[in-house]
Amino acid sequence: MPTVERFAAGNYRFLTHQFQYSGGVVAEPGYRIERARFVRPIPLSEGFDAIEAHLSRIGRPPTAMCACELRSPGQFTDAGFIAFNRQYVQRLEAWGTFRDDVNPVARSNVCPEVDPPATPCFYAFSYTVPGDEPGGKSFVIAGSGEAGEGSGDYASRIIRPGDTSAGGMRDKARFVLGAMEQRMAPFGLGWADVTVTQLYTIFEVHGLIADEFVKRGAAAGGITWHYTRPPVQGLDFEVDVRGFVRELIL
Repeated sequence: MPTVERFAAGNYRFLTHQFQYSGGVVAEPGYRIERARFVRPIPLSEGFDAIEAHLSRIGRPPTAMCACELRSPGQFTDAGFIAFNRQYVQRLEAWGTFRDDVNPVARSNVCPEVDPPATPCFYAFSYTVPGDEPGGKSFVIAGSGEAGEGSGDYASRIIRPGDTSAGGMRDKARFVLGAMEQRMAPFGLGWADVTVTQLYTIFEVHGLIADEFVKRGAAAGGITWHYTRPPVQGLDFEVDVRGFVRELIL
């Protein structure tokens, strides 16, 4: 059962999930979250260096990074995804962020359908800084595709596998938006707290926007649609959300 834990070295709380990422993060009182997007995605190792340098410039430790958004060349097999994630967490372990297979950093990792990068890259990252957030809780909820939680391969857990019909996409959307609600709830958050909703799919979704997003309250700030696929083969639909996060471009 996921639990909310405190990561004191980063000044945020996180929802336990898997070794590769947490379910979401919320800034501790007295702190808020900022998000920085690179003008162009940066390869993983260079991205870690750039993140560390940026945090150093503003007087924050590497452990302040609380969430990131990645771009990968194409969808992974299950085994390939595990191998990538073990590589990804090595730098977090060196920072003192990742310990004993517990990872407090939230994440989204998606695959551009057009002009994909040659290697996994950082697209954006979020981090805590001192300062109260007057608008409400400052948070990032990790991306989720349409696969149920649990062990075993993704194929056995995907909702409506291979079905990109209108009905199939509607069921996928309902599942993923429900997953966002489940990840927000332990923090005492809901759709009223969300200021940005990001959608990742290459399939037709216009027919479900009104009923599944707008009427649910999931599009109060609009929807940012990225023409990408989720990271694992067989997944077709992913969403992540955040609230009261100040943003800049590097």
